[in-house]
Amino acid sequence: MPTYKLFATTPKAMETLLTEELQTLGITQIKATMAGVAFEGDLETAYRACLWSRTANRILLVLSSFEVKSQEDLYNGIQAIDWFEHMNPDDTFAVSFSAKNSEAINNTHFGALKVKDAIVDQMRDKFQQRPSIDTAQPSIRINVYLQGELAQLSLDLSGESLHRRGYRDVNIKAPMKENLAAAMLLRCGWPQIAKQQGALIDPMCGSGTLLLEGAMIAADYAPGLLRDYFGFIGWKKHDAPCWEKLRAEAQQRKKRGIETLPIIVGFDQNRQTVNTALAHIANAGLQHKIHVERRDIEEASPASSWKPGLLICNPPYGERLGTEQETSDLYKRFGESLKAHFVGWKAAMIISNPELGFRLGIRSQKPITLFNGALECKLLRLNIEENSFFIPKAKTQEDRITQALDSVSTEHVDTVGADMFANRLTKNLKKFSRWAKQQSVNCYRVYDADLPEYAVAIDIYQGEQRWVNIQEYEPPKSIDQHKADQRLAALLAEIPKVLNVPREQVFLKIRKKQRSTDQYEKQAELGQFHTIEEGGCKLLVNFGDYLDTGLFLDHRPIRMLIQKQAKDKRFLNLFAYTGSASVHAAMGGAKSTTTIDMSNTYIAWAKNNMALNKSTGEHEFIQADCLDWLALATKQENKQQYDLIFLDPPTFSNSKRMTDVFDIQNDHVTLINNAASLLAANGILYFSTNFRRFKMDLDALADLKIVDMTKQTVPEDFARNQRIHYCWSIQHAE
Repeated sequence: MPTYKLFATTPKAMETLLTEELQTLGITQIKATMAGVAFEGDLETAYRACLWSRTANRILLVLSSFEVKSQEDLYNGIQAIDWFEHMNPDDTFAVSFSAKNSEAINNTHFGALKVKDAIVDQMRDKFQQRPSIDTAQPSIRINVYLQGELAQLSLDLSGESLHRRGYRDVNIKAPMKENLAAAMLLRCGWPQIAKQQGALIDPMCGSGTLLLEGAMIAADYAPGLLRDYFGFIGWKKHDAPCWEKLRAEAQQRKKRGIETLPIIVGFDQNRQTVNTALAHIANAGLQHKIHVERRDIEEASPASSWKPGLLICNPPYGERLGTEQETSDLYKRFGESLKAHFVGWKAAMIISNPELGFRLGIRSQKPITLFNGALECKLLRLNIEENSFFIPKAKTQEDRITQALDSVSTEHVDTVGADMFANRLTKNLKKFSRWAKQQSVNCYRVYDADLPEYAVAIDIYQGEQRWVNIQEYEPPKSIDQHKADQRLAALLAEIPKVLNVPREQVFLKIRKKQRSTDQYEKQAELGQFHTIEEGGCKLLVNFGDYLDTGLFLDHRPIRMLIQKQAKDKRFLNLFAYTGSASVHAAMGGAKSTTTIDMSNTYIAWAKNNMALNKSTGEHEFIQADCLDWLALATKQENKQQYDLIFLDPPTFSNSKRMTDVFDIQNDHVTLINNAASLLAANGILYFSTNFRRFKMDLDALADLKIVDMTKQTVPEDFARNQRIHYCWSIQHAE
C-alpha cells in the first residue's frame, strides 16, 4: 500500500489527547499543531484512525499543497489533480473551504465555488458529463485549507464529523459532543479505573453521552463501529476488503470487551431525559449493560457493592438555571452529596465558571481547559477524601456590593481619585443633560469608563423619579481586590452627590464577561418595576432583579426609527427581550406586531409594556425559540409576510430551552436568510449584534441588499464606544 500524508482535526485543547490516541494505534510519525495532528501512513492506518479515534473530528488525506496568490492559482491548483482517479463523472461531491490570513481569497463561500468549478469543468471537458453536489453524504468530500499563500487540498475520509458515533437520535441536540465527553473521561484516567472494575456514575446524565462514551472506552468498543457512512466509502481508491477486515476485528474486540464491563450508572431528575438516554443506550446495543434511572442529585448515591471509581458529569452552567443563588445552592448540595456518599471515589465535572467549583467545598487538581463548542470551560478533577474538604468562603456578588456600600467613608476612599472622578462625572452630566433635553431623551448613559481606573458605566433613568444604574466592569485579575473595592466605594460616595439622587435610588451590578444568556438571568427577587418614557412610549424597567434593566439604551435610535416607519406595517420582533421595539412599532401605528422570545418572563414583561400604552392594531406574543420558530415559518406553504422586522439575536447561547448551540458568527447567514424569507417585497429587516468581532458574510447573502447603518444607530451618549453594536438594514435585491 502507498503511504499518504494524513491530518486529523480535533477541537482546540485536545491535540495532546489525539496525539496519544494515534500513538496507541501504532502510528509513529506524528506532529501536533493547533487543533490537529499531522501523521503518515497507508490506507489501513487512515481507516484505523477513522474507526478508532475518540477525540478526532475528521481524518484528511492530503492530495497536494500549492501556492495561491490569486483566484486563478486556486483554480489551477485544483485542476492539477486528475479527479477521475478519485470519482466517476456521475458521482457526487461536496467542498469544505476555509481560509486564514489570505489576501487572494478571504470569503469561504467564494473559495468553495472556485474549487467546485475547477472540478466540474475538468470532468465535463473529459467526459461531457459533470458530477453533482451532495452536501449530506457525497461520494467524496473535498477539503481545502488556505493559510496565507499556501493551500492544502485533502480528501475528507471521515465524510462527516467523527463525533457523530451513530447512537444518538439526530433530532436531539446534546449539550456536549461525543468527542468532548471522551476527552473528559480520558483526562480523568477512566481507562485505568475501568480495568480495575471501578464503577462509573453520572448523577446528571442528560441524554447519556458520558455514560456511552465511558462504556465504549471500557469495552474496547470502536467509536466508529455504528456508523454506516464514511467519506471513503464512495472513493474510487477505497480498499473495501481492508475496511471489512478492520471492522470484523473491531466487532470481535467489542464482543469480548462488553462481557467485562464494570458498573455504569446514570441518574437524572427529568423523566423525558432518562427515556432519551435509554433510547441512545439501546441504539448502541448496550441495554442491560448501562443502568439509568430517575433520581435527584441528593439521592445519587452508590450501592455498597459497587467498587469506588469515577463520578463524572456536565452539571448545569449558571445560564441554565434560574438565579445565581440557585446555581450556587445546587453546587453546594452537590458537594455535600459527594462528601456524604463518595469518599474514596474520584470525581470530575466540566464547568464554564470556575468559581462555581469552590461551592463544592472540595479541593481540586489543576483545572484543565477544554472547549464545549465556542465556550471555554474547565475540567475539574477531585479526589473525594476528607483531607480535601473545606468550607467555601467565596463572597457572592451581593456580599461585595453590600460591603462596598457600607464602607463609604473617608477612611476607605481615595480622595484624590474620587475628586477626579467627580469632576469628570460633573462635566459629562452638564454635556449630556443638555443634549438629552434637546432630544427629549429621558434615559441615557452619562459615563462609560472615561477614567480607566474607575471602570463603570453609569446610566440615568428619569421617570416619576430619577434612578441611577451602575455597571462595574469586572476588574482584571492583576488588580488587587481590596484596591478595586476602595475605588468602588469612592464611586458610590460621589455618584449620589453629583447626580443629586438618594443613595437608595442608586443600583450597582458587576458586569462580567458574558456567558451565553447571563444578561437575562435573575440577580434577585425584588420585583420592583418603574415606568419610564421614550419617544412617547411607556416602558417598564427593573433595576434590582436582572443584570440588564429591560431596556437597551444603545438601541434607542433604531427603536425610534421603527416607530417612525411602522405606520400600517406588519412588524415582527425576534429575540424580542422585553418587547420595547414592539411598543414603539405599535405607537407608530403598526397594523400588527408579533413579539417572539424564548423566555416566559420576558414575554410577560413585553405584554405588560404593551398594556401600558394605548395603541391600535393587533398584537401577538409568542414564547418560542426564535430559531425553531423561524425554521418552521419558512417552510409553511402560505407563510406570513412582514413589512418590518427587527432581529437582535444573542452572540452565543446554549440555553437548555434552545434545541442547539447558537453562535452568531457561524449561524448569522441562515438566521438572516430565514428572517428575510418572511419579508414582504418592499419590507425592511433591521439586523443588529453586539459581538465586537462580528463579520457579515456579504457574499453568502448576495441575494439581499445590505446597508451598514451602524453610525446612524449609535446614539450620542454611546459615541465614545463605536463598537457598542453593529446594525444593518436588509431588503430584497431589486
